Amino acid sequence: MKLSTTTRAAAVSASLAAVLALAACGASNEDSGSDSGSGGGSDSAAELSGSLVGAGASSQQSAMEAWQAGFEGEYPDVQFSYAPEGSGAGREQFINGSADFAGSDAALDEEELTAASERCAGGEVFELPNYISPIAVAFNLEGVDELNLTPATIANIFNGTITTWNDPAIAADNADATLPATAITPVHRADDSGTTENFTDYLHQAAADVWTAEPDGVWPLEGGESAQGTSGVIEVVTNTVGAITYADASRAGDLGVANVAVGSDFVAPSPEAAAAVVENSPAVEGRGEYDFAIEVNRLTEGTGEYPVVLVSYHIGCVEYDDQEKADNVKAFMNYVISEDGQATAAENAGNAQISDTLREQAQGAVDAITAAG
Repeated sequence: MKLSTTTRAAAVSASLAAVLALAACGASNEDSGSDSGSGGGSDSAAELSGSLVGAGASSQQSAMEAWQAGFEGEYPDVQFSYAPEGSGAGREQFINGSADFAGSDAALDEEELTAASERCAGGEVFELPNYISPIAVAFNLEGVDELNLTPATIANIFNGTITTWNDPAIAADNADATLPATAITPVHRADDSGTTENFTDYLHQAAADVWTAEPDGVWPLEGGESAQGTSGVIEVVTNTVGAITYADASRAGDLGVANVAVGSDFVAPSPEAAAAVVENSPAVEGRGEYDFAIEVNRLTEGTGEYPVVLVSYHIGCVEYDDQEKADNVKAFMNYVISEDGQATAAENAGNAQISDTLREQAQGAVDAITAAG
């Protein structure tokens, strides 16, 4: 879905207003958010208070605005905040205890998982894949709204090998496009970003012959332009003719978007195509009971599957050292994974809703959230 900034802002405002208006109705369906498995905590929405602090992925920002509105409509005495400072920052703040939960476009690595376990009272961590969205390869090229690009072509654009838009590699898959000799300006994230980690993981797997850098949340190459956060890279590309970047597809706005080669087809980024590849991807092995990290199948050749996808997690403790925090995290996660919460986020952000299977898994983890007693 491609909306201009103005249209998108209006749609978000209208949707959030609707969420707030319906929140009281939805509260009766969210009883588990306040008492299920709460370890003796609050038994009604009115009894929840205090603060709830989240930080992390900027890709989730539009969805988070919807979740915040719905959550605050049900639990008005909880002071909620979410700082979209990037996945790496979110994981760091959760691990050091300055955030109650993190939003992250990448699961915890082994070192982070050890540190997170030490931060949590009972040692167990949950990682819930609550936000699924395609990563768009978005560009600014006058008169060109979409292009077909192979993994190798994308990799060679971002590693600096392909430098103009009329390069033969681009032209070969876009016979009907009028491609100018405009210089290409690749734009990458300046911050430690889960979107970057997902994008470089895709290139590392799907274009291994030309992309030799390992997957990383920090951009691994010299050159190109950089900007902070999703909004930063989109702003640079919007203002720079010939520029190209990678970003959550819901934020692409009026920029041109690439269709990516999958098998013998070229697939556009869409919520449905992102959900399809996640459904056919295995879980990361060796994780805890409530850790549902996914190993995305970047090499899929499945029809209608889009492998340049980010699975963004909510990361928190199964056991907190404070009852109020446990109750607030439980209530928020219950709202996020609910059908209402997922539908509201999808309306505002254009992401894919989690499947019933993922919801059932997540519900088990949310029900287990408690406080050390």
